[in-house]
Amino acid sequence: MANSVTRCFDRSIELTKRLHAVIPGGAHTYAKGDDQYPADALPVLTKGLGCRVWDADGNEYIEYGMGLRSVGLGHAFAPVIEAAAKRLPLGSNFGRPTVIELEAAEALLEMVGGDMVKFAKNGSDAVNDAVRLARAYTGRTRVAFCADHPFFSTADWFIGTTPMNAGIPAAIPSLTSKFRYNDLASLEACFAEGESDIAAVVLEAETVTPPAPGFLESLVSLCHAHGALVILDEMITGFRWHNGGARAFHGVEVDLATYGKALGNGFPVSALVGRRDVMELGGLRDARPRVFLLSTTHGAEPATLAAMCAVIQVYQQEPVIETLWRQGERLAAGVRHAVNVAGLDGHFDVLGRHCNLVYVARDLERRPSQAFRTLFLRETILRGLLMPSMVVSYSHDDQAIDQTIEKVAGALTIYKQALDSGIERFLPGRPVQPVMRQFSASSAR
Repeated sequence: MANSVTRCFDRSIELTKRLHAVIPGGAHTYAKGDDQYPADALPVLTKGLGCRVWDADGNEYIEYGMGLRSVGLGHAFAPVIEAAAKRLPLGSNFGRPTVIELEAAEALLEMVGGDMVKFAKNGSDAVNDAVRLARAYTGRTRVAFCADHPFFSTADWFIGTTPMNAGIPAAIPSLTSKFRYNDLASLEACFAEGESDIAAVVLEAETVTPPAPGFLESLVSLCHAHGALVILDEMITGFRWHNGGARAFHGVEVDLATYGKALGNGFPVSALVGRRDVMELGGLRDARPRVFLLSTTHGAEPATLAAMCAVIQVYQQEPVIETLWRQGERLAAGVRHAVNVAGLDGHFDVLGRHCNLVYVARDLERRPSQAFRTLFLRETILRGLLMPSMVVSYSHDDQAIDQTIEKVAGALTIYKQALDSGIERFLPGRPVQPVMRQFSASSAR
């Protein structure tokens, strides 16, 4: 190998084998799987503090995945941990509602707006029940979602439309339509095709591409004109773009919105927020047919809700959002400068809002390349960065950002050499793979 930078992963390799023996895929989230990382650099983590994590071999990393963006404040953020720990001795579950779930509901609604909220443990459940509410409220069956946004739910209505659709009856995804972001005509075509049977339109406010002027407002107006509800997935944009989420950032009103990830700073909590007349379909005070709405044993688990309340308090009292934008801007500027110095303009791009950066690795012909993404991941891991994205947290201080830029610059020197002389000399093993793909023997290796 051309690179002399090395790290020991002996313990992680052993643990990875054991993980695969007892857990399908070796991880509980596909985005954390082995196929998302270089074959010879698969750290198994043991702890985290702030913006840093450590693996089973004692290697330290500055992390930029941040628990798939669920850790907005930083790992083991003291006020959040203390709030959960203080609540734990009081019991973990009960047969009636608790005071903390009232406090949590009121705190979240004050933060993001909306009339009513129900809590769950993961984002898919919140989005699924938003779809069910919309179908019940409208009396319709079809769902339209934005094809340019990567993931909405583990449920059949969405997963059935992806290449990873084994086990899903074809009749279910046949009730789902797709439209393109910033393309109102494509959504109009969905309504025309659906013969006025679309119950809900599901999208994120934005991912890498911002909305064109007036797009979100026009989308809401179009949906309402056709009698459909708008469901805004704020799993990522919530608690990153603005304290009030992308709805507040863009000034757009929707019928239902879903939150999660950074809402609990890594603690398992999600939320469905919406209009009272829609949400009450899952309650006790509406005469219409009742919706089975997020009736979960652990949705209102007190310690997690206490942690969530602490997260909200930190966001309200400290400049969290401002810091995410500022430190992301510092990181983006530094990495782009390193790209320019390495002579890689057009071959490595940093994209997205500063509060939620991603990158694209490109080959010699400037096409997106899984092989060059793998090389970049490998070189950054060997230098002490865990960087599946470039998402900062409130704990990424100037020192961490500057160290990161320096390490990225080192990785990019290898990237340039691989472009010039062929990646085969620099990349042992297979390239990383898209999560949503059909299985094949070659892709499994």
